[in-house]
Amino acid sequence: MMYRRTIGMVALSLITISLTGCFSSNPRDIEAFLKPYQVDVTAKRYVLQPPDEIEIHCSKVPELHLQRQRIRPDGKVSFEAMGEIEVAGKTPQEVANLLGQKVAQLYMLEGESSIDVRISAYFSKVYYVLRQVNMPGPRNYTGRDTVLTALAIAQPNPMAWEERVQVVRPSRDESIKPKIFEINFDRMIVHGDISKDVLLQEGDIVYVPPTVLAAIAMKIEEVIRPLARAFFGSYLVQTGPASGAARGGYGGY
Repeated sequence: MMYRRTIGMVALSLITISLTGCFSSNPRDIEAFLKPYQVDVTAKRYVLQPPDEIEIHCSKVPELHLQRQRIRPDGKVSFEAMGEIEVAGKTPQEVANLLGQKVAQLYMLEGESSIDVRISAYFSKVYYVLRQVNMPGPRNYTGRDTVLTALAIAQPNPMAWEERVQVVRPSRDESIKPKIFEINFDRMIVHGDISKDVLLQEGDIVYVPPTVLAAIAMKIEEVIRPLARAFFGSYLVQTGPASGAARGGYGGY
């Protein structure tokens, strides 16, 4: 009994140490992230790419007004009167200025022909919320997404270690290390501490780790599940269904 307890304690210690080693955050890395109040957080800064969708508002040009276009793979949209227009790599305001020039060549309008280009669907860019959340996976990046918003949408589950959420900004340059810092999501929502509620960028990762006990349970399940399948699967193949069992529909019992 003592031997088993010792082995169990050693295994628990090793798992705890391995979990601790998984965190490589640096508190100063938060300096690479902008805070919502440090920047004008509007869609005007968003750079359009395929397959984003835009909607044109120009009441003085009925054939253009409320036209919705999805940016094609070649980076263009097309209008019957104005032909093809290159919009990929431009902000909505830049596209509006370009459309304004086209409209001025084709229409005699009194006053200013104000054109408003709005993003109707964000499809080209994503960030990620992963691991212990109810809705993991990529999220459409709008340019206005914060860590608090991302976690509120993804909803950490009961196995989440909310005090040690990692915010990761990957690096595409091998000579530059990724930026990683840690937030206490529990403190953020319970005490209103939003000092680390930063703006996310395209490609950022919000990683919600499991608690120590949850990680141990998952490790145990990882070991036991294949053994259980092998044992019970072999047992069922050897014994087969009980004699006299009623056969159900579709060949079942």
